[in-house]
Amino acid sequence: MSFSVPNLLSIIRMGIVPLFIIAVIQGYTWQPLVLFAVAGLTDALDGLIARFYHQQTRLGAYLDPAADKLLLVSAYAALAVPGLSPEAVTIPVWVAVMVIARDVLIVIVVLILYLALGLTRFRPTMISKVTTGMQIAAVVVVLIARVFSELAPLAEPLLIATAGLTVASGVNYVYVGNRMAAARAAEDRERGEDRERGEDRERGEDREG
Repeated sequence: MSFSVPNLLSIIRMGIVPLFIIAVIQGYTWQPLVLFAVAGLTDALDGLIARFYHQQTRLGAYLDPAADKLLLVSAYAALAVPGLSPEAVTIPVWVAVMVIARDVLIVIVVLILYLALGLTRFRPTMISKVTTGMQIAAVVVVLIARVFSELAPLAEPLLIATAGLTVASGVNYVYVGNRMAAARAAEDRERGEDRERGEDRERGEDREG
């Protein structure tokens, strides 16, 4: 197993997730914000260290995004639990469901493309990157608003915008996945036709011989 400092930071980020969930469920105010900020710092550091010190590993290519998704999905799930802190700012359940459903959809699309077509590269689109950024920003605003209640009015419009982008991103992933599948099918069909033409030429040459 390839192990490095960036991978260790990703594991630390995963370890922060249960602490974050506990802090939210217990109704703490500033502690979840600090934990989320520390997790974000580990994310920034592991990328910088991996690039500047050439510590990119195959394990890290999977570990880093897995840690990011675990943190983000856990944040939406924990902050959407109703009734934990009636006075605190929370994420509407329907927004959390849409965010989590999008990630499940992405996993399903990628898995289908891999199992059916052998595709292993599924690069995130621009709208996907923007959506992820908005999802993170919405969590940060909600966490800050739990500390500074006067900022609470900023959370609702940001969450609504995040939900809209999440839907658009999910639809885009399905569209891109369909195009990738169609392109691979066309390539396979073209290779099959080339193989048939080659076999026809060989049979023709055998007859002439």
